[in-house]
Amino acid sequence: MDYITGSIQIECERRLSNLYKESNNWLLQAAYNVTKNKENAEDMVQELYEYLHKKCNDKLWWGENSYNLLYCSKFLKCRYINKTKKLNRTTYVEDIWDTEMDIPYDTEQDLAMQKAYDDVIQELKKLERTKMWASSKIFSLYWCSDKTLDKLAKEIGISKSTTFLAVKKVRVYLKEVIENPFNESR
Repeated sequence: MDYITGSIQIECERRLSNLYKESNNWLLQAAYNVTKNKENAEDMVQELYEYLHKKCNDKLWWGENSYNLLYCSKFLKCRYINKTKKLNRTTYVEDIWDTEMDIPYDTEQDLAMQKAYDDVIQELKKLERTKMWASSKIFSLYWCSDKTLDKLAKEIGISKSTTFLAVKKVRVYLKEVIENPFNESR
């Protein structure tokens, strides 16, 4: 916040007092012409006073006693337009009730997925003791991380095609060995 000296603050308060005494009715009418609502007009004028007091900007002063009324009227109009835009961005929707019954959580599907995951991990450990150990390791590095095949190939130091073929080989093997929990026929 900008530092305001005591003398400017005192002058600001004196000018606000004069603005209220001399032009409050005019400001209320100007705000009413914009809002077409007495309560909203009063709120807008109150916001104007709060703004002028908080900012205490000597560039807004007019003459020797008050503030620039043209600026004040423009402030009221712009503030109302901004509030209207903000309110129009928000759309209120009635409560929506779903006529269908809630579908209960499928614990069987969850258990089947967990079993399939555990089976994949166990099968990969079994493959590590066979001649498919290299493909199994590459698949594990790919499947258990968020790396792409390209990043994995660069990290290991092998070609992308070798990485792709190793992953594909293990996927085909796992499809044959492990039951897919997403199949409808389970």
